[in-house]
Amino acid sequence: MFAFELKEKDNNTKARCGLITTAHGSVDTPAFMPVGTQATVKTMTPADLEGMGFQMMIVNAYHLYLRPGHKLVKELGGLQKFMGWNKSVATDSGGFQVLSLAKTRKILEHGISFQSHLDGSSHFLTPQKAVEIQEYLNSDIMMCLDECPPVEAPKEYIEKAVDRTTKWAKECKISKTDNKKALFGIVQGGIYEDLRQKSMDGLMELDFEGYSIGGLGIGEESEETYKTTEFCLNSLPENKVRYLMGIGKPADIVEAVAKGVDLFDCVIPTRNARNGNVFTNNGKIVIKNAQYSNDNLPLDEKCGCYTCKNFSRAYLRHIFLAGEFLSHRLLTLHNLYFYAILMKRIRESIAQGKFEELKHEMSAKENTKQ
Repeated sequence: MFAFELKEKDNNTKARCGLITTAHGSVDTPAFMPVGTQATVKTMTPADLEGMGFQMMIVNAYHLYLRPGHKLVKELGGLQKFMGWNKSVATDSGGFQVLSLAKTRKILEHGISFQSHLDGSSHFLTPQKAVEIQEYLNSDIMMCLDECPPVEAPKEYIEKAVDRTTKWAKECKISKTDNKKALFGIVQGGIYEDLRQKSMDGLMELDFEGYSIGGLGIGEESEETYKTTEFCLNSLPENKVRYLMGIGKPADIVEAVAKGVDLFDCVIPTRNARNGNVFTNNGKIVIKNAQYSNDNLPLDEKCGCYTCKNFSRAYLRHIFLAGEFLSHRLLTLHNLYFYAILMKRIRESIAQGKFEELKHEMSAKENTKQ
């Protein structure tokens, strides 16, 4: 059971609100998916995430295939039961992780041969295997196996990766057995518009339930990211979910929403928290800085999260510098709450015809540090 319905459109931009329906609930879009790499969002419980308003998370098929194994997850009731999360789940194909984490890997026409980064064991990931893994995990939205070439790759190589990604997408669609699950094609092509168009043309012929824009945020300039995203969105069908993979700075999210993106994921809020970097309504805070050593204010006086209601900047700085695990949890909770409220504000502003005001506000705050 999968459906996508457009609800609202902004009059001045291409921002839109919609509703994704899966077998495990509804997701209001634009939406941000917290990243649960190992079937857990670091330091957070499912109750934490649900309490903030998140309706879907994304987990990593590559990692769960290697440990504890997709077959075991299926035996234990699928991801929702395994994680204690009764809402929607998306999974990636594992292709990017194979290419970036495997000790050795070789890209072949029928898949990717690689050695596990955990124990060096040999594996061969095919499009068929990628779909099987994700169906066993019982995800609601699955990704086709794709090849994401590095940003510095020659154009000739990127074109071969586009052709291979399209070929694998066809094989993924044929291999899918569960009609209740959605399968998204992944657009590749680097920063080259002709290759992006070639990728989209091949994928749209296959009529996927949604389309992911991949291969961005991997080292190209920000303007190239925006330009390529906009180019893709001008061609991708309006009645399908558009997912921008791995892009997650608050200002970047707002900018991408303005161009018509529905779905986001990124490790930025959680990874930044573990490094002591905090998002607030007045700009970023680096909590380890000495200026907060006797600061009795909350991280953000406008924030209603548990961290801001109960702890001062001075205390949070103290436990962060002391290496206490609680600092990671409290800062992560705040950053994710900030993202949840941001997405809610985005949806409300679109519905109220005030999205451009929010866009200008976020752009002004992006480079502000306290």
